[in-house]
Amino acid sequence: MTEEKPATPETAEKPKAPTEARRAEDNVVFIGKKPIMNYVIACLTFFNTGGRQVCVKARGRAISRAVDTIELLRRSFVKDLGLVDIKLGTEEVTGEDGRRSNVSTIEITVAKKEGS
Repeated sequence: MTEEKPATPETAEKPKAPTEARRAEDNVVFIGKKPIMNYVIACLTFFNTGGRQVCVKARGRAISRAVDTIELLRRSFVKDLGLVDIKLGTEEVTGEDGRRSNVSTIEITVAKKEGS
């Protein structure tokens, strides 16, 4: 049996500090078929744990649900919420039968305003 040496400060792996961009990537809510309030609560959870911004992503029929989520969040729960960015796009999706079709996508990024 070999003996393991205890980790010293020189040999121990140092945890890498997360970059600002990486932390923003963690605050993503993907919209699907669940009720809108589930997604609003997910966004509120990000803000209550110290997050400054949240990105809501959806595609296809869920786009309207994503917009409703942001509007409900802004009007009823977080009054000082500002719109940071809206990205629209198209993804090519291959169905089970092999057909390719285009699906619209949206990413809405909102953040708490400075000083709040």
